[in-house]
Amino acid sequence: ETSANQAIALTEYFLAHYNIDSSKVYLHGYSGGGETGSLVMEKRPDLFTAFLCCATQWDGEMNNLVRVKTPVYMVVGESDSYYGSKPLKDAYAKLYDLYKVEGYSEKEIEKFLVLDIKTQKYFTDRGFTDQHAGGQTFAKDKDIMGWLFGEH
Repeated sequence: ETSANQAIALTEYFLAHYNIDSSKVYLHGYSGGGETGSLVMEKRPDLFTAFLCCATQWDGEMNNLVRVKTPVYMVVGESDSYYGSKPLKDAYAKLYDLYKVEGYSEKEIEKFLVLDIKTQKYFTDRGFTDQHAGGQTFAKDKDIMGWLFGEH
């Protein structure tokens, strides 16, 4: 929780003291950083244009995120060596259900909530045998980054 509070404070500081377009502030969390990112989304999803949540688990509550509707792209290897893929699959399902309760259609939800499970071939093609270590390649993936920056 301390790291989430620090990330929020740093973001608020930069927005207050530098000429930053607040509609272009993105959060990327990989592994433990993804856990921190989910806590940031619990507390201040309104600070960010979108959240790229990679190779991790979701630790934060989701109600504020649903209220604000900050887009989230979750990506993990199907056999991530540290977390596995189940934690993000479960988080996606819970978040999806919360949006359904709010009255959003499947098509609407698909625009701001994505679950991308990568096969071993994805990692092998990028020179990694370990899926968790290979998660670092998500930030270089044109499709993932295109979703993050192109659509939001």
